[in-house]
Amino acid sequence: MYEFKEEFITGIEQIDNEHRKLFEIAQELYELQCEEFIPDKYDNIRKILEELKQYTMTHFEHEEAYMESIGYKRMFTQKVQHDAMREKINEWDLDAIDENQDGAIEEMLQTVTDWLVNHILNQDKLIGK
Repeated sequence: MYEFKEEFITGIEQIDNEHRKLFEIAQELYELQCEEFIPDKYDNIRKILEELKQYTMTHFEHEEAYMESIGYKRMFTQKVQHDAMREKINEWDLDAIDENQDGAIEEMLQTVTDWLVNHILNQDKLIGK
């Protein structure tokens, strides 16, 4: 379901590789959502969420450093969007996730999907031009 396709390529190897990894994390979350034989998914959700948080923060640092190194003119807009996503990811409450695991997975997938598709296609691809 979550596959890094040619349309997402920015032409910047490090950024593209990191985007691939973010797609892999989203796929892992999707597979967990589809798993019917795990009655309590909390530990799995927590593990994926921690990986998503850490990897997203690292990716944003790398992407922002790259933009700064090339004097990218749209860097401020990118940083504002990155900060909003950082905040969104950090708002996910593990206690609330435990109360409604399926709803939490769905919300996380929706957020990650919107981000991966919209941000990469509408913002990140411009960095490579």
